[in-house]
Amino acid sequence: MASDEELEDWQKAEKTEVWEPVPPKVTAEPGKAPSDAIVLFDGKDLSAWESVKGGEAQWAVSDGAMTVKPGTGDIKTKESFCDVQLHVEWKAPEPEADMEGQQRNNSGVFLQQRYEVQVLDSYESKTYANGQAASIYKQTIPLVNATRPPEQWQEYDIIFTAPRFDDKTLKTPGYITVLHNGVVVQNHVEIQGKTEWIGEPSYEAHGCAPIQLQDHSNEVSFRNIWIRKITPLNQ
Repeated sequence: MASDEELEDWQKAEKTEVWEPVPPKVTAEPGKAPSDAIVLFDGKDLSAWESVKGGEAQWAVSDGAMTVKPGTGDIKTKESFCDVQLHVEWKAPEPEADMEGQQRNNSGVFLQQRYEVQVLDSYESKTYANGQAASIYKQTIPLVNATRPPEQWQEYDIIFTAPRFDDKTLKTPGYITVLHNGVVVQNHVEIQGKTEWIGEPSYEAHGCAPIQLQDHSNEVSFRNIWIRKITPLNQ
């Protein structure tokens, strides 16, 4: 075998070339879900969703969007997910005059029904920083406030690595990256456990689970929701 000194540069370069596995081809046209995405809401119906109370999702669907119907409860996907890329667009209505803080048109996106990315009109409204829009609720403050005014569509692009458990013991925590309107606001932050309104977060062992959207008694709207399962190339 020739030594490195005897090889041509192209032969040396070949030693660090990896040709397999070949990544699968995905098309990603502007404004459309990637070709390998699961479309969770295309503006037509709630067939991919169900009520957390059981039965059909009761939120309103009109003009290509679904809107929280206060009092009907949270909704969740019928399918369960682990590691994902999730795209969600949402819109807060114009607030009423007395709405402030957490009452300013609140909702949430829950990964695996446990870990919440906050949805809130944080354009010009004060609240606790780890509860504003794009926070990992009560855990991680967003790097910046990229919130658009109410009545404008907002975009979340979320990369979620699910926690792993060895029987009932946490093996590795979950991690999350969030882009809010194209701006990185959560950069691979460690999830501290299940979202809690009162008390400290903690983990409980679980497997793959649905995406859940929150009914917080405000008429927040959602559209163009799609998700991609993230699977390592060697699996």
